[in-house]
Amino acid sequence: MSNSKPTQQEINQALWSACDTFRGVVDPAEYKNYILVFLFLKYLSDIWKDHYEKYKEEYGDDEERIKRRMERERFKLPEDCTFDYLVRHQNDEDIGDQINKILQKIEEANYEKLEGVFRNVDFNSEANLGKTKDRNRRLKNLINDFDKPELNFRPSVIGTEDIIGNAYMFLIERFASDAGKKGGEFYTPNQVSKLLAKLLNPQPGDRICDPAIGSGSLAITVAEEVGDRDFRIYGQESNGSTWALCKMNMFLHGMDAADIRWCDTIQRPELTEGDELMKFDIVTANPPFSLKKWGKEDAKDDQYKRFHRGVPPKSRGDYAFIQHMIEVAYEDTGKVGVIVPHGVLFRSGSEGKIRKQLIQENLLEAVVGLPENLFFGTGIPAAIMIFNKGKEHENVLFIDASEEFEKGTKQNKLREQDIGKIVKTFQDFEEKEKFSYVAEPHEIKENDYNLNIPRYVDTYEPESEVDVTEVQREIEVLEQELQKVQQKMNVYLKELDL
Repeated sequence: MSNSKPTQQEINQALWSACDTFRGVVDPAEYKNYILVFLFLKYLSDIWKDHYEKYKEEYGDDEERIKRRMERERFKLPEDCTFDYLVRHQNDEDIGDQINKILQKIEEANYEKLEGVFRNVDFNSEANLGKTKDRNRRLKNLINDFDKPELNFRPSVIGTEDIIGNAYMFLIERFASDAGKKGGEFYTPNQVSKLLAKLLNPQPGDRICDPAIGSGSLAITVAEEVGDRDFRIYGQESNGSTWALCKMNMFLHGMDAADIRWCDTIQRPELTEGDELMKFDIVTANPPFSLKKWGKEDAKDDQYKRFHRGVPPKSRGDYAFIQHMIEVAYEDTGKVGVIVPHGVLFRSGSEGKIRKQLIQENLLEAVVGLPENLFFGTGIPAAIMIFNKGKEHENVLFIDASEEFEKGTKQNKLREQDIGKIVKTFQDFEEKEKFSYVAEPHEIKENDYNLNIPRYVDTYEPESEVDVTEVQREIEVLEQELQKVQQKMNVYLKELDL
């Protein structure tokens, strides 16, 4: 195998090509799990092999000392649970079953970090991968796809583990793009995550939580904004497969200590300390928009009293997530950044009452309107709401960034300058013509606590004055030209005997 360092682009292309084994045969929602698990297995194998050979050089044939050093690695790889073993056994009739058993052994050997991570993927599934002959052919192709020089993940070759984390993020984004509506359930576009990270400005030592963590991209981006590893990530995710993706994503980014729970955040939150909800410095999320059946029937009896401002409607769970997020932010210092559909800003009824209460408690700091078609699975524009429990003034900043983007074929994108403009406006808390407005409490009250951005940011462009005389002259010229065309048409029709 080549020891030349592959570029990020070469790795990404090789990984995306590996998906050809499944395209047109396996649903993208399913085959993403096979590809990402294989990437994870290859990553573990290459690191294990690299470290073993390093100790081998150091200790020679003293296998006992090598074994003791390998016991101190951040993970353990049992014997014959490596990618190289699969390469040697790729023609075995029971290769699918062997892969399952290898994953199970890896999970058991790293129970605290990897418990349950592989339970949602079956490499011996006839339903997903076909009958034995077809299944074995696909798995052999998959093994060979990952046995390429470009996918040599040994630290001595690639130099930094970030390149693998980046590759994992690349794959998740591509899968989200292909998955359409379902893509938005597990991935927040990177530019939006970067924007939220800079708006929330996490500090060293912060506890960061995403209660709708998906595959973890938003939480990782926010944590990386700290600038070093002095942070702790927490998260909750209700979908088992997505939870597994998140656990692997954290591991690949060297964030093994992340505490990610598989649970329903609203109905059965598991991030607790004693009988209380755990508290955090930064709480951020891209929750499912207007979730139906979120658990209204049990909200009044919520043991954590999260809905004391009001219970959201049964068919829209937006304010259930918002209230949970505010509840788990530290008193006096905690910050919350949440992505919401625009209806959250102005809908009346129980949502209007909750919104009024949040504003009267002086928790809302800013509302940022985003461009349309940024998110996978929905073209509608969304907004970001920033809440701050340590707010030192009573005003609310409104930003209309709906026109600040680069148009794309599938998705629009926030550019670096767009993110920079929004963040600077927020940091300076200033008004910019047709872009931002600082509203005082009495103005919001006069608007009956409606936060619809056009009520505050005036983007109206006056129409240019019409020169009636010039327009009349143009009409006369057009009528003369039309008359000439009609005369010519009549000549042609006569020639054709029509």
